[in-house]
Amino acid sequence: MLLSLRLRDFVIVDTAEFDLENGFTVFSGETGAGKSILIDALQLALGARADAGYVREGAARSDICAEFATDGAIDEWLAEHALSGDGSMLQMRRLIEADGRSRALINAMPATAALQREIGERLVDIHGQHEAQSLLRGNGQRDRLDACAGLQDLAGATASAYASWQAAAEQVAGAESLERGAMLEREHLSWQVTELADLAMGPGEWEELNDEQRRVAHAAALIEGAQGAVALLADGDNPVSSTLSQMVQRLRSLREYDARLGAVVEMLETAAINVDEAVSELGSYADRVDLDSQRLEELERRIGAIFAAARKFQLAPAAIPAELEVLQARLAQLTAAQDLAALRTREQATRDAYRARCDELSARRRAAAADLAQAVTELLATLGMAGGRLEVLVEPVAPGPSGADRVEFRIAAHAGASPRPMAKIASGGELSRIGLAIAVLSAQANPVPTLIFDEADAGVGGAVAEVIGALMRRLGAERQVLSVTHLPQVAAQANQHFLVTKDETGGRASCTVVALERQPRVEEIARMLGGVEITATTRAHAREMLAG
Repeated sequence: MLLSLRLRDFVIVDTAEFDLENGFTVFSGETGAGKSILIDALQLALGARADAGYVREGAARSDICAEFATDGAIDEWLAEHALSGDGSMLQMRRLIEADGRSRALINAMPATAALQREIGERLVDIHGQHEAQSLLRGNGQRDRLDACAGLQDLAGATASAYASWQAAAEQVAGAESLERGAMLEREHLSWQVTELADLAMGPGEWEELNDEQRRVAHAAALIEGAQGAVALLADGDNPVSSTLSQMVQRLRSLREYDARLGAVVEMLETAAINVDEAVSELGSYADRVDLDSQRLEELERRIGAIFAAARKFQLAPAAIPAELEVLQARLAQLTAAQDLAALRTREQATRDAYRARCDELSARRRAAAADLAQAVTELLATLGMAGGRLEVLVEPVAPGPSGADRVEFRIAAHAGASPRPMAKIASGGELSRIGLAIAVLSAQANPVPTLIFDEADAGVGGAVAEVIGALMRRLGAERQVLSVTHLPQVAAQANQHFLVTKDETGGRASCTVVALERQPRVEEIARMLGGVEITATTRAHAREMLAG
C-alpha cells in the first residue's frame, strides 16, 4: 500500500508531504485547487512520461517521492532486478529538471521509467474521471471485459502467440518467394567454397610464403654476403678484428699518461668483442642458409596458385581465408533457409499454438461476459438505475493479436428498454454510472494493493453518491482506496480525509494538502454540501453524515 507522498516544486506545489493509512481515503477541495495534481505526481513516480511543464515556475527541478509497503511478490521482483531496499519498504522517486530531462530512482538506485511502470502496475490501479468515455473508444470494451475477468495475462500470451505465428508465416512466404534465386545462389556459393576450401590457405600463410620465398630465392647472395663480411672482419690481409686489437693495445699503453683515454679504450674493447660475436653469428648464418632449388620451386607454385585464385575472385591474396569464412557462413544460412518443410512445420505449430490460446481466450470471454453483465446490472440498481441492465456480446471476428472476438456492451437504461450500444446512450449521468460500476468490478478483479478513483464519481449525486461512498468504503476494508471527489456523500464515508487548497500570494499560486481532523472535516463536508455560505444547518447535516 501507499504509505506517503512527498512533493517539492511540482506544478503549483512548493512542498507537500502527507502519510496515508489503509482503508478509504478521500481528497477534496474547490475545483482547480490541485487535487488531481496529486494523482499526476503519483503517476510520475510510477513511471509516467515527464516534461518540463511539471516543474514549478522558477524552480530548478521537481522532486516526487512515493513510499510503499511491500509484500512477498514485490520483494521478489525487486530482488530479481537488484533493486531491493531496506526491509519491507519501497521508495519510488522521480526528479524532473527544468529542461525536461528526468531521472527515475527505485530504492535510491537509478532505474528506467519503464521499470517504474512495470512495478507500478503491481502497486496501483488508477481509474480516472474519463473511465466511461474510454469504453466508447476502440477496443475499450473488450479490454475492460478482460480486466474484469482477470484475462490480461491470457490476452498478452495470445498476442505473443499471434506475433510468433506471423513471424513464422513471413519466413515461409519469404523462403518460397526467394527459393529459385536462393537455389542459384547456393550453387554458385557451393562452387566458390569448394574451390577456396581446396586451396586450403591458412590465415597469415601469404605473408609467410613470401618471406620464405625471398629467403630461398636469394640464398646464394645471402651466403656470399655473410662470407664476405666474415673475410673483412676476421680473415684477409688486414682484418678489422686485428686492427681493433692493435688500436686497443696501443691506447692502453698511452692511458698510463692520460686517464682521459680510458673511456675510448673501453669503447674500442666493446667494439672488438661485438666484431668477434658478429663474425661467429655470420659464420653460423652462412652454414644454415639452404640452397634448396626444389623448395624454391614448391614455394613459387604455391604462390602462383594463391595469386591465380585471388585474381579469379578479385581479392587481395591475404584476404582469401576471411572470404572463405564469409562464403561458408552465407552458404550455411541458405542451406538452413532452403528447408521449406521445416519452416512450414514451424509455421503450423505456431498457428496451432495461437489458435489454442485464441480458443481458450474466446471461451473464457464468453463465460466472463455473462458474469460481468449480471454483476454490472446488480450494481446499476444500487446506483440509481433500477431496471437498467447490461448485455455483453462476444462475437467472432477475423483472428488478430487480441484474439478472434469483438466485444460490445449494450445497455438498457431502464425497465422495458431495449439494450442499445453504449455509444448511443444519451445521458452522461447514466454513462458515468455504468463506467463507475465497471471500474469498481475491474478494481475488484485486480489484485493490486492500492486503488485510486480520480473523480470517477463525476456526474452523479444524491442517494447514488451515498451508495458510491459506501461501495468505496467496502472496497477499503479489503485494500487501500484513494478517491478524489466533489461529493460530500462520498467524502463522509472515508476513513481518512485530506483537504487540498490553493492560495495566491504576490500573484503566485500555491497548493497545500492538509489532513482533516473531526471539526475541520465537518467544515469541509459542510462546504461541499452548502457551497460558499455555510450555515448551522449544513454543519449539522455534515456532522450527521460523518456520524452515520
